[in-house]
Amino acid sequence: MLRNNFIMTILPPSSPDFSHQRPHGMDDKTVEALGKLSEALEAVEHALGFLFGFHRLYGSADLALGEAVDLLHQAGAHEIAERVSADIVGRNVIEGRWTFQIVEDYDENYYAAVKTVEKRARDELAEGKRHLFEAEMKEDRRTHGRRHHEAQATDAALPHVGETLGEGASSVEPDDQVPGNNSADE
Repeated sequence: MLRNNFIMTILPPSSPDFSHQRPHGMDDKTVEALGKLSEALEAVEHALGFLFGFHRLYGSADLALGEAVDLLHQAGAHEIAERVSADIVGRNVIEGRWTFQIVEDYDENYYAAVKTVEKRARDELAEGKRHLFEAEMKEDRRTHGRRHHEAQATDAALPHVGETLGEGASSVEPDDQVPGNNSADE
C-alpha cells in the first residue's frame, strides 16, 4: 500500500541465494574449514597480485635504466653509460630469472595447486558452493529488513519499510494517480 509516497507493507526477510546456502547435513566445522581454505586461496591470490606488481615495477625500472643509458651517452658520460648498460640493464633479478619467470613459476606451480585443492574440497564437501562461511557471517551480521543490508542484490531493488521513494520512481504510480490519494478528489 502506498500513502504519501511511503511503503506501508512489511516485506518478508530475504535469505541468501541457493548457491550460498550450506548443503543439507553439512556441519559447522566443515563450513569453517572450507572458509579457511577460501581465506588461504585469497591470500595466495593477493600474493600473486603483488608478484604482478613487482613484475611491472621491475619492467618499468629496467626501461628507465635503458633511457638513463641513452641520456648518459648524450651527456658524454660514456663509461658510466656502458657500465649501467652492461651490468644492470636486462640483468636477472634472481639467479637465471626475470620477474615474468617468477610470476609464471608461482602461478603454475603454487597458485594453481592451491586453487585446485580448494575447488576439489568444495566440490567434494559442499556441492561446489563458494563462500559459505562468509555468507553465513553476512546473515549473522546484517540487519534484516534494513536498506543496504539485503541478502541478495535483487533484494536491493525492492522498496524497504519506511523508505521514501524519490522523484520519478518507476516502480509505483505518482501520488496524484493513486486512487484515494488525489488532491482533486478532496
